[in-house]
Amino acid sequence: MKNYTNPAAEEQMILETERLFLREMTDGDFDALYKILADSNSMKHYPYAFDENRVKEWIRRNMERYRIFGFGLWAVCRKDTGEMIGDCGLTMQMIGSQIKPEIGYHIRSDQQRKGYAREAAIAVRDWTFRNTPFNVIYSYMKYTNEPSAKTAVSYGCKFVEEFADEVNEFTKVYAISREEWLNL
Repeated sequence: MKNYTNPAAEEQMILETERLFLREMTDGDFDALYKILADSNSMKHYPYAFDENRVKEWIRRNMERYRIFGFGLWAVCRKDTGEMIGDCGLTMQMIGSQIKPEIGYHIRSDQQRKGYAREAAIAVRDWTFRNTPFNVIYSYMKYTNEPSAKTAVSYGCKFVEEFADEVNEFTKVYAISREEWLNL
């Protein structure tokens, strides 16, 4: 089977895995991202599902991150179809009382449990340790978000802390160090 190729996406491609490519988001990704972030099932561990304005802001904020930091959440696209099925990338997040580098991921409901979040997160982890000075990468989530915790463990993280907060009630934090990554 011939893989789908999107020349516009290839110009922005950041990472490639066996089944996926990750690229910068654009305004043209609104419909695909809306299917993910506005879906109450996909966002059940968030305080809310997104409305149209929040999805537009999500894209705008990531485009700004690319410009400022050279990274952000990237569009996760299937190679075989070119379809955007989620996002995954590196962002700077307030975790507890410190700003830390965090790998985040959201995969559309009908594409979950197929290993896409793990595959994308591994690519982002490797990119981060190869291209940034960060010695530890984090993933954090609401304490009830078992699928996200399992993804964090699957890309090499270990549970490091849990703290109470107003948004999640309790937040679980997972991390992997550069040294641990080198020994994988």
